[in-house]
Amino acid sequence: MSVQLNHTIVAARDKETSAKFLAAILDVPMGARFGPFVPVEVSNGVTLDFADTGDRPITSQHYAFLVSENDFDAIFGRIKQAGVTYYADPHHGQPQEINHRDGGRGVYFDDPNGHNLEILTRPYGSGTA
Repeated sequence: MSVQLNHTIVAARDKETSAKFLAAILDVPMGARFGPFVPVEVSNGVTLDFADTGDRPITSQHYAFLVSENDFDAIFGRIKQAGVTYYADPHHGQPQEINHRDGGRGVYFDDPNGHNLEILTRPYGSGTA
């Protein structure tokens, strides 16, 4: 049996705004509303299904996206163009910097709900520290 992640639900204050943000930054499709969800699909077929939380608080989650070097350049360009603050680390201790872990590049940034998003060009543990 093959096990694959198919989708995950992402808590949002405004699911449309949040889905549009991620789809625009990553340059991936935002799907049609499905029940209470607005999906954003990444290239391996996994969807992030944004759902409004109502009055419930949102607990920040971490979503990391493995991208090519060329895609990193394009996505990072859109992050900067949008004026989104970015960080070299997940704890936001190195603002306006990127990291070079495992011989690649990575950067963290927040979505409109405070979720900690990351793009990276090399999986952790795949190269030199």
